[in-house]
Amino acid sequence: MKNNNKLRRSAITLLTATALGLSGTATMTALAADGKALKSGQEYMIVANYPNQLHVLDLATDSVYKTCDLPGRFGPGALQVAPDKKTAFVLNNGYEDIYGVDMDTCEVTFHANMSQARNERTKSIYAFALSYDGKELYTVQNPTLLERDHYRVQPTRLAVYDTSSGLNAKPVRMFPSPRTVTAMQVGKDGGLYMAGPDIYKMDVQTGKYDVAIPSRNWQRERYVQPDVLNVWAVQTPTQDFTILYTTARFQEGSEDLNTADWLYGYFNVNLETGATEARDFGPITEIYFTGTRSPKDPNIMYGVLNRLAKYDIEKQELIQAAELEHSYYCITVNQTGSKIYLAGTNNHVAVFDGDTLERLNTIDLPGGDMSTTTAQVFVR
Repeated sequence: MKNNNKLRRSAITLLTATALGLSGTATMTALAADGKALKSGQEYMIVANYPNQLHVLDLATDSVYKTCDLPGRFGPGALQVAPDKKTAFVLNNGYEDIYGVDMDTCEVTFHANMSQARNERTKSIYAFALSYDGKELYTVQNPTLLERDHYRVQPTRLAVYDTSSGLNAKPVRMFPSPRTVTAMQVGKDGGLYMAGPDIYKMDVQTGKYDVAIPSRNWQRERYVQPDVLNVWAVQTPTQDFTILYTTARFQEGSEDLNTADWLYGYFNVNLETGATEARDFGPITEIYFTGTRSPKDPNIMYGVLNRLAKYDIEKQELIQAAELEHSYYCITVNQTGSKIYLAGTNNHVAVFDGDTLERLNTIDLPGGDMSTTTAQVFVR
């Protein structure tokens, strides 16, 4: 009887999807609907990977809890978790569509195709975020008009969506946006923090924005312009929006790069308070793609790419490092800071002890490479 019920639900899903497709509305129901609901109070992590899947990991057992197949095609698989911890939003389908997935049922409940005209192709380069109450979704869009014999790049825009709009969501507001914005997060006061040439704060009701943290335009004596990689907007347990930078600091009275101090640092916005910070935390010994501070000790900074590294921020020194069998792009931690999770590249998540950097586990994922997915940890 249970198998018959599953077959019946699958048939209804298929018929519904077919009907939606015939009516001109995109087919949004996930083809593999794992109905295993998440448990209240349990800590989970989500990642996405090829061919086009969303995985929910149980962090109590460090194992795959469930897998949802996604519509469209994979890429980039960037993720944000809604404040109610029920819906995962994913930027996918070649950077052109945003989907909202009910993590209990795998049902797709929200869909926004960002192109606004028949001959428009619009992509978002990782740049989407949810309001603090989860009622709105913001994305910076880069539209191009596809003419018969040429392309016309259009002004960059911020589009605002109502997350209850369903499977054919249209913007409820649009504003001009700074160009080259990627990672974004929203503060408790409703301000949208946008990482571009500088880190901006936008009023999502008016479209007005100011510089919250100068990056390209910082004025730090003896420092050269920083180099920044703004890609993975990790939702941290401490409600921080953290981005790494590299820079060089000249010796007093000199502008010789051969004698300069080459440094790693971080830009940080505390999303609860709005406090901002730009701070060096250690010498450049290697390159990191992402970094995060420990929820246990805000003086500890972790970074990852080819090694997992741990820094003392006050002393600006490398404490220890762990060798990795390959590169990992995205780092996050559990709520207590006792475990570190590394994702991106390949199809497994590496788990390390937050204190000793001892490798604790490897979570193998069904499917292929995670590519540029964002690993997000949350408690239901």
